[in-house]
Amino acid sequence: MADTAKKTKAAPKPRKPAVKKKTVSEMPKAAVPTREEIERLARSYWEARGYQDGDAEQDWLRAEQELYKMAS
Repeated sequence: MADTAKKTKAAPKPRKPAVKKKTVSEMPKAAVPTREEIERLARSYWEARGYQDGDAEQDWLRAEQELYKMAS
């Protein structure tokens, strides 16, 4: 006699809920600006001054202060 029992399918696995991608405006702001961000902004200040020497520290501090203000 041949076995004619039907095989039952396994229950489907539960689907993972769809993850909504966050837009840029929904992403949390970084609390601490990176060194590269500060450097990029300070360099733009230096460029705006015509690449004059002597104020690198002030450019850096200004960039750091502005980025921290934006992050908070």
